[in-house]
Formats: sequence, structure tokens, C-alpha cells
Amino acid sequence: MIGVWVQALRPKTLVASIAPVVLATALVGIDHAIHWSTFALTLLCAMLIQIASNFINEIEDARRGADTAARLGPQRAVAAGLISARAMHVASVGVILAAFFLGLPLVARAGWEVLAIGVLCLTMSWMYTGGPFPLAYKGLGDLFAFLFFGVIAVVGAFYVQTMHWDAEALLLSCMPGLFAANILGVNNIRDIETDAVAGKRTMAVRLGATPARIIYTVFTVIAVVVVPFAFFQLRGAWFLLPWCAIPIGVWVVQGVWRSTGTALNRSLALTALLYMICMILTVVACAITAR
Repeated sequence: MIGVWVQALRPKTLVASIAPVVLATALVGIDHAIHWSTFALTLLCAMLIQIASNFINEIEDARRGADTAARLGPQRAVAAGLISARAMHVASVGVILAAFFLGLPLVARAGWEVLAIGVLCLTMSWMYTGGPFPLAYKGLGDLFAFLFFGVIAVVGAFYVQTMHWDAEALLLSCMPGLFAANILGVNNIRDIETDAVAGKRTMAVRLGATPARIIYTVFTVIAVVVVPFAFFQLRGAWFLLPWCAIPIGVWVVQGVWRSTGTALNRSLALTALLYMICMILTVVACAITAR
């Protein structure tokens, strides 16, 4: 059962919550002293919010019939009967409460704005697949990923350390936001047929596989090429380091265009790998240019 619960955490996807906080903290370190305890708490809360969202996704996708035996992705514990919906519900509530109470020191440090961000993130972790208007079922999952695993995560993590809003944090947030949308996008391209049957009207289902692949390509170019170039204009040549990942990006994009079905699981993993490489190179650039 431990292995089943670990799988339900979806550990390979947690880069989507870890990377924005790491990037924001690296950006803080250029001009400010990093507050390491705040970084650690922010990182932990971000991971817990994503885990809560993953758990709720297990419950709702199983209830709505999106996770069937025909699904091409990894096995889902609730749909497979390995974990009961009730047990997953209890676990979800527990994780949400843990995130809330662990986030209180961040609220004490940075004020009501952080409380508002935290409550919004916890609420949206449920609304992603739950409630009367589940975003993932209405074609809004990609926008959700961009906003909450990009803009809100980076800008919020930067604010909680520095207590001010910053345009550079907003610009940098586009990189993790677009990668998070691409991770979801590959998942949705793979699952077009089964999602359509379940009534899950993702953007890939609404637009089709080819437009979804075009969007994936454009997002990759912006994340790997355009955002580093913009930072090069602001902060210097070291921020072109992510361009070292361009050949990998070309290879990953080609894989998304050439693959179908379960072969896209490899593209999903490679998208996450490309994300991590760009994150690491950006962190290195921040560290080198730090005052």
C-alpha cells in the first residue's frame, strides 16, 4: 500500500511545484539575501498543494469516468480500486490542512496577501477537477497550469521573501508556467480519445491533436528561447544559458509530433526533463550574477 500511495502522489510531476519556488528564490538571491526558512516552508506548501490537487484529481476522474482501463497513462489508484474514494478524500483533506497550517508562518511574515494566495491555490486545487465547474473538463486546465504553476507560484514565492511585487518575477514566471502547461498538454494529447468519451473537454479535445502540438511547440520556443533572451536584455549574457537546452528542446518537440498513444509517455517525461534543465541553467545564471 505504501507503493500505491507513493504512486498516487505522482512524484514525477512535482517538478511543477518545486521549480517555480526554486526559480523565484534564485531571482531573489540576485539583489537580496535569501530567507532560507521561508524558502523551505514555501516549497513544502507548494508541494502539498499540488499533492492535494493530485489526490482530488484521482477521486474526480474516477467518479466522472475519465480514468478507465482504456486510459494510456499510468494506472490511477482510485479508478483501479487500490485506494477507496473515501480514503483518498480523507488524505486530501489532511494534506490541505497541513498546507494551510504550515503556511501560517508565511502569512505572519508577509501579510494577508500571502493568505489570499494560499486560500486561492487550495480552492483551485479542488476546482481543477471538482465542483460544479471543473476547469480540467472545460478546456481551462492549460490556463490553470500556466497561472498557478507559473505566475502565481513565482510571483508569490518572490513576494513572500522580499515583501514586494516585481516585474522580473512576473517575466520569469512565464518559463515554469509554459512548461507546466506543456506537461499537461502532452498528457491531454495522449488522452484525447478517452477524455472525449468521458466528456472531459480538454483543449486538446476541443482543438484536436495538430493544433495542440502547435501550441506545445510555441510554448516551448517561448520558454526556452524568448524568456532567456528577455532576461539577457535585463540582466546580461549569463541568462542565455538556457539556450544550451535548445537542441534538447528541438528533440523533445520532434518526439511530441512523431509520437502517439503510450509513446507520448516518454515525451511527457522528456518535457519534464527539459523543464528541469532550463530551471537549473537559469538558477546558475542567477547565482553568477548575484551581488
